[in-house]
Amino acid sequence: MRLNLQTDYALRLLMHLAVNEDRLCTIAEVAARYDISKNHLMKVAHLLGKEGYIETVRGRTGGLRLAHAPVTINVGDVVRRTEADFAIVECFEGGAGECLITPSCRLKSVLNEAVKMFLAALDHYTLDDLVRRNARLRLLLEEEAA
Repeated sequence: MRLNLQTDYALRLLMHLAVNEDRLCTIAEVAARYDISKNHLMKVAHLLGKEGYIETVRGRTGGLRLAHAPVTINVGDVVRRTEADFAIVECFEGGAGECLITPSCRLKSVLNEAVKMFLAALDHYTLDDLVRRNARLRLLLEEEAA
């Protein structure tokens, strides 16, 4: 299973904001730090704002910050809200183009169970678990000395 780019960027943005929670961060700063598309990151930030994970401060000195403490942001929830769907095989979608063996195939239930276990594993972690006591990550993501 592979997470989409939106989910990848969402998790990276949240980690950046958690490491730098004492200040506002800009889209340009985060995009440059990760060497990713500023336009894509803006869309992700918009989604995270709508979902209540981040707050935006407008204006010349504005930026982004977490809307909640990292310990309250569940990784599984973020993935569920940023992934378009979890239809990892054609038969999950139903409708036209259904596989010939779908009516008697057990693979669908096995894969469905795997997806549930994947998400259940992510549910055990918060944003805080990803960044707390992670000195190497802090070195990579903290604001550089001015």
